[in-house]
Amino acid sequence: MVERLDVDKVLGALPSWRARAGERPAIERKLVFTDFNAAFGFMTRVALRADRVDHHPEWFNVYNRVEIVLTTHDAGGVTQRDLDMARFIDETAAAMGARA
Repeated sequence: MVERLDVDKVLGALPSWRARAGERPAIERKLVFTDFNAAFGFMTRVALRADRVDHHPEWFNVYNRVEIVLTTHDAGGVTQRDLDMARFIDETAAAMGARA
């Protein structure tokens, strides 16, 4: 089984993320892009990485906004896989000009 991490410690390394309220431990981030094309391009880049590492985000998109939730379902919480994915998301979002 994958080791669960303390959400507060994870958030210390991810200042743009916050704890998601709910039954299971998770982290979330909301991003705004210039338009739908930029938001969809971002999601495509993240989807390609997610498929490669077999760790997929939960997300919601409307026009230029993307809301992302990360948790590791089989661990029942946040793991190193979520931390790694969040870092990739942060780097990709910054490179594509996203704002919070």
